[in-house]
Amino acid sequence: MESFPLWAQVLALLILLLLSAFFSMAETAMMAISRLRLRHLAREGGRAARLTQFLLDRTDRLLGVILLGNNLVNNVLATLIAALAIHYFGQSEWVLAIAAGSLTFALLVFAEITPKVIGATYPERIALPASFPLAVMLRLTTPLVWFVNLFVRAVLRILRVRQRSSADATQLTPQELRTIVLEGANFIPSKHRSILLNLFDLEQLAVDDVMTPRARIEGLDISESPEAIGRQLMTCYHNKLPVFDGDVARVLGILHVRKLLPLLGEQSPTAEQIRERMLPPYYIPTGTQLLQQLQMFQDNRQRVGLVVDEYGDVRGLVTLEDIVEEIVGEFTTQAPGGSTAGLQWSADGQVIVDGSVPLRALNRRLQLHFPLDGPRTLNGLLLERLQEIPDAPCCVRYEDCVAEIIQTDEQAVRSARLIRRPDQGGGLRETD
Repeated sequence: MESFPLWAQVLALLILLLLSAFFSMAETAMMAISRLRLRHLAREGGRAARLTQFLLDRTDRLLGVILLGNNLVNNVLATLIAALAIHYFGQSEWVLAIAAGSLTFALLVFAEITPKVIGATYPERIALPASFPLAVMLRLTTPLVWFVNLFVRAVLRILRVRQRSSADATQLTPQELRTIVLEGANFIPSKHRSILLNLFDLEQLAVDDVMTPRARIEGLDISESPEAIGRQLMTCYHNKLPVFDGDVARVLGILHVRKLLPLLGEQSPTAEQIRERMLPPYYIPTGTQLLQQLQMFQDNRQRVGLVVDEYGDVRGLVTLEDIVEEIVGEFTTQAPGGSTAGLQWSADGQVIVDGSVPLRALNRRLQLHFPLDGPRTLNGLLLERLQEIPDAPCCVRYEDCVAEIIQTDEQAVRSARLIRRPDQGGGLRETD
């Protein structure tokens, strides 16, 4: 030790401490860096990103070289501290104990905790430049790292631990992607975020959730007189109408109304003229997922489908626009008297709605929280709660609104008044 001046000995200690801090910081930054962000940077041509991705694809070798260098530096540092303590203060148990305690404290503060916190806070800023010296060390120590990893793989095999590849580490579940979109509020415009979230929800929805119920289907009955058919076509709101004979359950086809427009100026179209111009009906099994049906509409070049149950009975009608609106929100013009027309709270916190309004539309337009795992319409929800069709007006209270039944008939609740209640900070709960 006499051959080295004091400043050289202190400098050697500082260099070893910095090297230990570098290995700790690099290890944490490499493991904390976003793999998706890293792939994006690599595709943009970043050399450091490509090198970092190369190292992370070989995690066992990367950790081997980092831990090898870190342990080597720490062992040299401990040996040097012990030698200096003995040289300057003598060979004593107290001297060695104080030197070991001081070294442990210095390593914890300056070479472990602080560097790892920095590495976890700024993983990209540290991992990318650190990849260059780590790649050089990996090449120089390849034989030694390979020898050490032989024993590591053997232990992992005994413990039945399967190593995850870089591709596995970047695979995300739909729930994780949804969380990323929700947490990216500062980077994703609100409209784009809403569309992405609706796409995730699309897999949970079926055509039954968005279809127009059978009782509300507007169709063309060819058993009517030509004059009645002509009047209906002149005032028809929809471009496509299901054509039936007497009962909507007996659908004959789908008519493009514009194909009959040239005939309306001359005379009312006859049943034969309608039959000549209508297309075969397109049927959709009940329970079909919306995402699957969207693909089917595209493959079959269809825009309108009739939802049928296992007995072949018509349950409702669904259009391409119905599915698209679940993704981008409502954009088509509402038909007069449509089920969602005018769905907004009045100044006194009330709104009158039709009993056939879907609960999803009420939740979306009125910011309510009706349950969607049971009945799909307000009528169904009220009848499930009451277990009968009420003879007189009555109320059903929920946590964020009161449903006052206004009009009923022998089959269903026709209309109800929703009265908004003060927010009580919870989910929907039925009360007496």
